[in-house]
Amino acid sequence: MYYLYIIQSEKTGRFYVGVTNNIQKRFGEHNSGLVKSTAPYKPWGLKKAEEFSDINSAYKRERFIKAKHSRKIIENIILS
Repeated sequence: MYYLYIIQSEKTGRFYVGVTNNIQKRFGEHNSGLVKSTAPYKPWGLKKAEEFSDINSAYKRERFIKAKHSRKIIENIILS
């Protein structure tokens, strides 16, 4: 299984959208500062995870969300 995940910085409110096959491990990497792009904004809270049977579907969903460049889109996805 693959997961699209949305995390939010508890410090700044910034969102991050990513794809992984091990959500617990990846979430830990974000909160321990191992991911360069998210390290300055930790701690992070997991807001949403969507499960996909293949990586291509997960990446397609990630590209859709990121292409919108919209906080409102992300907030609506989290609420759904």
